[in-house]
Amino acid sequence: MFKKLLIANRGEIAVRIIRTCREMGISTIAVYSEVDREALHVLEADKAVCLGDPDPAASYLDIDKIIVAALETETEAIHPGYGFLAENPDFAARCQEAGLVFIGPPARVIQNLGDKTIARQIMESGGVPIIPGMTLTEADPDKLARCAGEIGYPVLIKAAAGGGGKGMRVVTSPGEIMSACESASSEAAAAFGNGAIYIEKFLTRPRHVEFQILADSHGNYIHLLERECSIQRRYQKVIEETPSPAMTLNLRNEMGEAAVAVAKASGYINAGTVEFLLDQDGNYYFLEVNTRLQVEHPITEMITGVDLVKLQIEIAAGHPLSISQEEIQGRGHAIECRIYAEDPENGFFPSPGKILFMQEPKGPGIRNDCGVYTGFQVPVEYDPILSKLIVHAENRDMAIRRMIRALENYVILGVKTPVPFLIEVLKSPAFQAGDTFTDFIPTHFKDWQPEAVDSDIARIAYIVDDLASNRRIKTPDPSGSGFVSPWTTLGNWRI
Repeated sequence: MFKKLLIANRGEIAVRIIRTCREMGISTIAVYSEVDREALHVLEADKAVCLGDPDPAASYLDIDKIIVAALETETEAIHPGYGFLAENPDFAARCQEAGLVFIGPPARVIQNLGDKTIARQIMESGGVPIIPGMTLTEADPDKLARCAGEIGYPVLIKAAAGGGGKGMRVVTSPGEIMSACESASSEAAAAFGNGAIYIEKFLTRPRHVEFQILADSHGNYIHLLERECSIQRRYQKVIEETPSPAMTLNLRNEMGEAAVAVAKASGYINAGTVEFLLDQDGNYYFLEVNTRLQVEHPITEMITGVDLVKLQIEIAAGHPLSISQEEIQGRGHAIECRIYAEDPENGFFPSPGKILFMQEPKGPGIRNDCGVYTGFQVPVEYDPILSKLIVHAENRDMAIRRMIRALENYVILGVKTPVPFLIEVLKSPAFQAGDTFTDFIPTHFKDWQPEAVDSDIARIAYIVDDLASNRRIKTPDPSGSGFVSPWTTLGNWRI
């Protein structure tokens, strides 16, 4: 087993990896930019190395600096977390060249599955259902338009090298196709350095269902059940749950087998996620493979009792999987809400700033994977995720109630968060009925605004605080004895 491990990431995921390493007796090395000098992952790690400028390209995305940091601290392995370099095949290859173990799949697998058109070809040859569409990228607008006409509108334009909703456009008619292709390609080039696009059929009101997979270098493959991630804004997930409300035993077995087939067809090793779209008739289609740990991995851990980071590290160290498919049993229901520094009243625009006060929710079945603290300055340079709030309960109804209570007790002052929005989503009849589709937020919460009562309470609190600050403090003992106690210094109070 490794004695020392470097985490090439920041925030809550870096803290989460550090804590598992501590349990395994592995020393940890954090990396950070100047703006993250006082970040929680820096404080939690055994040692930290500064990468320099806050610009991601000059810090968390600088492969040379990270490799040097690993070698100078005599690190044996690197965990990339998610985001930044986690799905960069060049980074995985450079780690191997430097004699460092990359905790993730081989570089060639990342390369193949990172290109969505190649991934579609692999799945098609492996017998995995794919969404009707192109298996090669295309730059000619006329050919793209012709393909869209053959597939039938609506269609979805997608970036071949991207994710997170960038380079994606829904096109409903032939008149929109040219401009949509041009803007999608331009956005993809800016975001990923690759403007290649392709077209596939746009499914109306599907569910986004994914399966966690694990594979070792000894030929063992398993899945760890499904997660539903249909509550999304701009193609980015905000609430995830497991099991899926739409899942049946037969469908779970069939989709789980398909996920394992994906892993085998691609030569996968380590942890990954196979994502599917599930239509209203129960048909499922391969969407993509995330060749890393997912943001929503904790809900799988909650229902299976498995530490996925621990298994990632063990697999990377050459150990065979310590669990079999038969041992994977889901118990209860788990939900995760992503807590960002963002303003849901203003199109979920980032809300950086100083956290003036934070109080985390506590209680049975509540877990908060957090990367910030009171007094921390949320930077503008990076993804604004603060924490992931996870609950586990006996069934879905109890999990929803527990999450609502946890959110109501989650206090973060100084920056805006989507907590009030998340509470209303969870309380909505559609969510509680399990009618969760990828268009859920645009359908039910398109122009969401908080109830006026929230601003009224804020005004009242301000007035009360202003009046309280002007109150007189009683002098000590009126008898002149000079005795001072809390009772004589509290000011105007009575029982």
